Amino acid sequence: MKELVGTGGLIRLILRRDRFILPVRIFFLAIIPLFGVAAFTDLYPTAAELKSFAQLARANLAFTALFGPLYDSNLGALVAWRFSIIAVFAALASFLTVIRHTRTEEETGRRELMGSTVVGRYAPLSSALIVTFGANIALAAIVAGLLINQELEVTGSIALGLSYAAPGWVFAAIAALSAQLTQNAGSARGIAGSILGLSFLLRAVGDVSESGALSWLSWLSPLGWSIFIRSFADENWRVLMLFLGVVIVFSGTAYVLSSRRDVGAGILPPRLGPAAAAPSLSNPLALAWRLQRNLLIAWTVGIALYSLLIGNIVHSIADMLRDNPQLEVYFTAIGGEAGLTDITIAAIISIVALIISIYAAQSALRLRGEEVGIRAEPVLATAVGRLRYAASHLVFAFAGPAVVLAVSGLIIGLTYGSITGEVGREVGRQFGATMAQLPAVWVLVGIAVALYGLLPRFSTSGAWAVLSAFFVIGVFGELLQLPQWIMDISPFTHIPNLPGGEFTITPIIWLLAIALVLTVAGLVGFRQRDIGRV
Repeated sequence: MKELVGTGGLIRLILRRDRFILPVRIFFLAIIPLFGVAAFTDLYPTAAELKSFAQLARANLAFTALFGPLYDSNLGALVAWRFSIIAVFAALASFLTVIRHTRTEEETGRRELMGSTVVGRYAPLSSALIVTFGANIALAAIVAGLLINQELEVTGSIALGLSYAAPGWVFAAIAALSAQLTQNAGSARGIAGSILGLSFLLRAVGDVSESGALSWLSWLSPLGWSIFIRSFADENWRVLMLFLGVVIVFSGTAYVLSSRRDVGAGILPPRLGPAAAAPSLSNPLALAWRLQRNLLIAWTVGIALYSLLIGNIVHSIADMLRDNPQLEVYFTAIGGEAGLTDITIAAIISIVALIISIYAAQSALRLRGEEVGIRAEPVLATAVGRLRYAASHLVFAFAGPAVVLAVSGLIIGLTYGSITGEVGREVGRQFGATMAQLPAVWVLVGIAVALYGLLPRFSTSGAWAVLSAFFVIGVFGELLQLPQWIMDISPFTHIPNLPGGEFTITPIIWLLAIALVLTVAGLVGFRQRDIGRV
């Protein structure tokens, strides 16, 4: 038990440090399904209307890829289906919290300082896991309580709350293990984030396959397990045992590895470079490429695979219309099959752009990571100026999302065009639709740069908070019937609705101007402030 000495004190320290962000995150995620209940009730007030919408949702494989399968047509099941993505946010927040309070503490030297007091070896890891597990339990309890208060079924409400919390537990354990493997927080976040992205992709492919040859892939994903709980549809409580088993295995392995390494070190040894730098590393841009390339390659491959899936399933809309004459009559009014296909692709592309914004924020915030890790000062101690150093990283923050979006548009156009027999037409349309999202992504980059230059202490948390707000507005805004002034906060709201919609250049110009002003403001602030300021 001496290895756990100080756990209580560290728990209090974490709660104090996260006293603002932790309650806000829990409350924010918990109330979204509550607004969903109100929105579905207003839009589909009768059981017949709910059933009709459920038939539409089940028939659209694009919806299945995004939200998973729909098991029932009652109000609770529809809310659980439409807001299944909350499990992704819970998992993301969980692994970021654990890594922040474990590997980041070691990387900055604070863990070694705490170790000089009466703190056991397992206390930091235990305190981070306990707080994160507790936060997810609180999320589950609040979700269940709010839905029960809306007179939804008690068992379904509890199941839905646990379907959000359980992936959070799993990815907290995954983060605990990744923090033991690597020497820096960025690599640990990369491992956990890659597993989360792979889990989403496996779940999407498996769910789209339904009972086909690839349906088993959903069982490899914790995000798939959360849907298999079947909230409000004959709940399957045994799935929770899968979560429990994975949490025990990953957490236990993390504790074992923690006892076998030195503080500040990782199990995986760092790859040592040559004694002398190659001529290709003689400038800051080459160094930035060396630091940014793995992130860019990983995101490009991941988005390419997801775009390949999307391009292949959009054609299911035609089958849906042929099988349902009532839907065919309805959608003929908005352009028939082509109109519905364009609407679906436009919605998916906007979500893909939001996802790519995560990469854009990571790339821009690499400047902050290099500064906090005291790796920026040696570079700036040479003849490299501040603006030149910052620009070397911002090249990838601005050009990287453009590359990923371009790959996504080309693959969606090629796959969907090969199905319709109009490759030339669809490649151009889908490429243009994805690239139209780029100014909105650049606005987020500008926000991150402005925060880094002017308010470096809040740059990381502020950028992620802004991105989270954009996500909620973009993914849930229409369903939650948010006021237009709130919708207008997100730059993605102002992007032309492509393909199929009318392209207007004015909002594009305004977004580019905003991104430019924010970036310039951040660079001016960075040039004038002290390096290493926290």
